[in-house]
Amino acid sequence: MRHPIKKLLPSVAVALTVTGLSLPAPARAQTYPIDCAILLCLSGGWPASVPCARARAEFIRRITPWPVEPPLQIWRCPMGASYEGDRPSNNAGHILEALYQADRRRPLQSLLMDNFVPTDQALRLVQDRANIDISGPEFNFVRSIRVFDVRYARQYHAGSEGDCARSASVYIGTYGTQGDFTWQRSSITALPEAHVGLERWGQNCPGIYQRSVFVDWRDYEGNYGFEQVNY
Repeated sequence: MRHPIKKLLPSVAVALTVTGLSLPAPARAQTYPIDCAILLCLSGGWPASVPCARARAEFIRRITPWPVEPPLQIWRCPMGASYEGDRPSNNAGHILEALYQADRRRPLQSLLMDNFVPTDQALRLVQDRANIDISGPEFNFVRSIRVFDVRYARQYHAGSEGDCARSASVYIGTYGTQGDFTWQRSSITALPEAHVGLERWGQNCPGIYQRSVFVDWRDYEGNYGFEQVNY
């Protein structure tokens, strides 16, 4: 069965138009939540459309050095308030509800309280993570995103005896259960097969020098995608 987000992509396109994503003039200020578009378009496998093309361009721009940013900043997509209690059964509905909010003149907190938070529940502030519970499997595509920052990788012959010298600095950025993004040290051997340029690392010491950022992901249906930026 096709997942709820993908089935509703045609309606989402209308919602994105309403929120300003389809404005043709690039010079106009962006007043829409681009991360909501990234979230939806990534889920659906980046369907061919102007809104999703712009969302993907921003997704890639963020990993283009320097600095390297989280490609999806889900905390910038106002999907509703997080609250204590039972998790809603259909989290995808919160995404669409957020995009269909037409009255932008009212304070965000008022919108959240009226539209998302039961009156008997206390609003819980969140920072640098999704503001609804996205721990369910329907949001695994968020946690599938990985960013590999190869700050440098160098291999060369050193010394009169031709010893092979190697040095590298690699970090990986990943998303937690609620969409929080963290960096940690990694290694050349952890790079995905789709990464190019370091295939001969450790083999007979060919001269290699590379700096790159590589991001990969899987959409809701598990289809694999990636991009690499060398610099």
